[in-house]
Amino acid sequence: MAYKNQKTFLDVLEQQGELVRIKEYVNPKLEIAEITDRISKTKDGGKALLFENTGYPFPVLMNAYGSEKRMCLALGVNHLDDVAKEIESLFKLLASPKENMLDKLKLLPKLNQFAGWMPKVISGRGSCQEIIYTEKADITKLPVITCWPKDGGPFVTLPIIHTKDPVNGYRNVGMYRMQVFGPQLTGMHWHRHKVSAKHFSEYKKLNRRMPVAVALGGDPAYAYSATAPLPENVDEYMLAGFLRKKKVELVKCITQPEIEVPADADFIIEGYVDPNDELIWEGPFGDHTGYYSLPDWYPRFHITAITHRKDAIYPATIVGIPPQEDAWLGKATERIFLAPIKMTMVPEMINMEMPVEGVFHNLVIAQIKKDYPGQGQKVMNAMWGAGQMMFNKILVLADEHADIRNYDSLAKIIFKNLDVANDVIFSTGPMDVLDHSCSKLGFGGKMCIDGTGKTEEEINEDHHLNLKQVDLTPALLEEFNEIKNANFSLIKNNIPCLIISVKKERRGHVSALHDKISALPEAEGIKLILYVEHTVDANDLPVALWRFCNNLDPKRDHFLSKRNSEKEKGKIFCCLGLDGTNKTKELDGFQREWPNIIVADEETIKSVDEKWSRLGLGEFISSPSLKYKSQMYGDEAVVNL
Repeated sequence: MAYKNQKTFLDVLEQQGELVRIKEYVNPKLEIAEITDRISKTKDGGKALLFENTGYPFPVLMNAYGSEKRMCLALGVNHLDDVAKEIESLFKLLASPKENMLDKLKLLPKLNQFAGWMPKVISGRGSCQEIIYTEKADITKLPVITCWPKDGGPFVTLPIIHTKDPVNGYRNVGMYRMQVFGPQLTGMHWHRHKVSAKHFSEYKKLNRRMPVAVALGGDPAYAYSATAPLPENVDEYMLAGFLRKKKVELVKCITQPEIEVPADADFIIEGYVDPNDELIWEGPFGDHTGYYSLPDWYPRFHITAITHRKDAIYPATIVGIPPQEDAWLGKATERIFLAPIKMTMVPEMINMEMPVEGVFHNLVIAQIKKDYPGQGQKVMNAMWGAGQMMFNKILVLADEHADIRNYDSLAKIIFKNLDVANDVIFSTGPMDVLDHSCSKLGFGGKMCIDGTGKTEEEINEDHHLNLKQVDLTPALLEEFNEIKNANFSLIKNNIPCLIISVKKERRGHVSALHDKISALPEAEGIKLILYVEHTVDANDLPVALWRFCNNLDPKRDHFLSKRNSEKEKGKIFCCLGLDGTNKTKELDGFQREWPNIIVADEETIKSVDEKWSRLGLGEFISSPSLKYKSQMYGDEAVVNL
């Protein structure tokens, strides 16, 4: 379904009861984000929010993609899986043998459809250029929000950024945050592996300014397509055209005519990046990991024009401790790109799941149809070599008998099949630069847990695999003072995994503790122990897993204990420990800065509390940040960056 513009999408949301208009004044600095954080963490992601009184001429739209229903409305489908099914049918149609002229003629209607989805540059100006500012262009007159108290400043959080390769002219449409430094200056936060960063490298070689244009708003398919992990040199507006079943109409920019932008966008910010400029110190910024991303040097974006619709609405989002709106963008990607992965790289793939606690790259569960020994490792290598999946940290493999969306039954099957000494594979490779656990920026450890059923060739007969029902509570909490909390619920549910909150006090503390616990007679049969920071409640499973996944470098932070089994003579009992605690120079030899988790400040929380009854959002919702303040690593961790 194609939306004429962003306002048309909002009309549909309102008709569906998915939009709340907030007429009370709300400050774009911190307050909008705090309200959105409270709403996005309610059941099913809450409602989309339109802040109509911001002190600026433009309303601010938040949480527009923040539920499965709204994500489906944005993409014009009933279910997110519908897109994957359509892509799969297209693949099969194009790949099927064409044995005669009739078979080839049957393909023509679909080829005509393809042509109807291709982006088109139209003459004249678009509605995105109804109002034009050049010399007086001033981004500080837009309601650019500040999300979190330790952020480097206000950031444009939903920018659809357009660049072109200067050699072949291929367009790239990506989404990279932009910190506002002045009326005509922002940062351009593209990571070195991003396509736009490669375009910039080509402009450096040519010693030419790089034209850039940023769109905000328009059909919601544009913002989604900008986040999609498409292969390099595949135009994102082809995907947008496919999703909306109508070609994207583009117009040339006013001051950067080399770049074309959607005619129906709400705002266009035109400008350039000069390779001869000094870089600018950008950040920190509260990121989708739930932690502040560390500040770094990034290119300067000089604004030459700002254009907008007469009735423009400023779209924005916040990212932080999950769940947030971006979880639903990630869910759409998980479903939509399942078909291409199956058809081109991993034919044995049945399904895929990215739990919200894994914040996209950290944790991926893949279900495969297994036919031969070593197939799990084959899938592992294919996944880690597939586009943005190269950033995956923990890959869990299950076979066709598992329900990967039922985490309880999945865990039972995984652990039943798992020999931790042989079925957990460690590697190193490229990591997301936002992963703070890596000893080196953008490079760190990975782990694949092969929980598929094993063939005869894959089984080690010497290893003890059975869980013995035991009560470890007295042994652990009475003997080890450093253990502040422990989660025994999984063990009681016949899942041989223990989660422990530990207060580290010396080098090698967690490794030594793991050896001691594994040596306990009561511990025999436990296959995996996850260690988290002492401030984390190990019994709050979603939070414990989120903190664990973020703080773990699997290759560096694992230790395997082996001993002869006392319960099964001739067998070896193996227990794998994974250290998901915070890392420091003093206790871990960790040389990089360790960021803090993201929480709102007390002043903002109090201000929102006081005006809540006037917002029209129903029953009072307390700040999610209150839950996490006690888990902060220390205020100085971010202040001194």
